[in-house]
Amino acid sequence: MTDKQLRYRETTGAIVIDTFGRYLFQLRDNVVGITNPGKIGLFGGHREGGETFLECMVRELHEEIGYFVPADRFEHLGSFEGEDIDSEGGTIHGYLFVVRDIPVDALAITEGSLLIVEPVELAEIEPRLVPTTRLALKAYLNT
Repeated sequence: MTDKQLRYRETTGAIVIDTFGRYLFQLRDNVVGITNPGKIGLFGGHREGGETFLECMVRELHEEIGYFVPADRFEHLGSFEGEDIDSEGGTIHGYLFVVRDIPVDALAITEGSLLIVEPVELAEIEPRLVPTTRLALKAYLNT
């Protein structure tokens, strides 16, 4: 087996909604070496050590937006496991969450840049979405 076939990721991501009902996405940096450079993704990241997926989500969101959101504010949207749809040849286990009423003016984005999207603009950005972001939005909008 190659390294690619052995790659396994455990990740979290959250659909973040601001106080005005807009979606807050991460416009990923367009640099070599990151997954989906230049694409639009969810805030979130890789699970570390023995933390739960929810603990990971709380930590990652705080690191990436500079605003602390307690665990009880996150709604579990779903989970997935299997072929890594974001990175060819790997496998993934991920948890998706939703968090609402985040004040945009209190954020300090530390990875990528903030993209604020009105609900009516989702179809417009769809081609630029990271595959797991597409999956999360489909799950969220169908609930």
